[in-house]
Amino acid sequence: MTETVPPDPRRHAYRADLAAEALRGQVEAPRFVKGELRQVTAPSLPLRRAPRFDAPLDNEVLLGETVTVYEESEGWAWVQLLRDGYVGYIPNEGLTPRLVEPTHRIGALRTYVYPEPDGRTPPLALLSLNARIAAAREEGRFLELDTGGYVAATHAVPTGTNEADYVTVAEAFIGTPYLWGGRTSIGLDCSGLVQLALEAAGHAVPRDADMQANEFGQAVEWQRGADLARGDLVFWQGHVGIMTGATDFLHANAFHMAVVAEPLIQAKQRIKAAGYEVTCVRRLPGLPSKS
Repeated sequence: MTETVPPDPRRHAYRADLAAEALRGQVEAPRFVKGELRQVTAPSLPLRRAPRFDAPLDNEVLLGETVTVYEESEGWAWVQLLRDGYVGYIPNEGLTPRLVEPTHRIGALRTYVYPEPDGRTPPLALLSLNARIAAAREEGRFLELDTGGYVAATHAVPTGTNEADYVTVAEAFIGTPYLWGGRTSIGLDCSGLVQLALEAAGHAVPRDADMQANEFGQAVEWQRGADLARGDLVFWQGHVGIMTGATDFLHANAFHMAVVAEPLIQAKQRIKAAGYEVTCVRRLPGLPSKS
């Protein structure tokens, strides 16, 4: 008899006491709810494994992104992100039922929101790459946000505008601190770096390294002599990095506690000493392959 594998709880909203209506018939729960859409109004919100601030950080959600809320209790919302399907708890004070279609995406690594269209005024907030904004109008060199505040127009691109080379986007993060579960320019992990950079280039990517290894791009038979190319993703169990050429490698990692570039052979030797071998290499058709 084949044992049924339960849906991955990271991307399926179900608990012992509650589940998403879409999962009725797939999981058991005493109560199913359809959920309600909310939009993120904070620069970023932590998505945690449990409804408390000392719970592990599994992901982050950025300004303008949309989530489905299945339950709100004691300042926390149990949600599923529309971006990558991730499930967890976020502070509900950063959510609104007012849904506004974003007009722009932050295209710079990070930028400030100012109270006036003047970069000399004390900023209100810091936004990171891929945050979504709705611009009411242009005022000089700034975009006025529909919620108030201004961002530099050169730091935003119209929604649907994609970067040509995701590796160049990833390289801009060199020196950014490593943060487990992070996906902002202030701190991020290995798969968060990959996801953010590829999103900026217009590619929808799963959140975690194991998901990316199983679902993203095409396998490269690198152990049979195939050359590695710029843009290839190299995976270990629980880790991923990006080839910047035929030999060099970029990754957010806990050894350096930062995003660094180094020779792949150096990273492989160090990670092998910790007990891990490369599991696969994935390539997205159409990405630049010049090394």
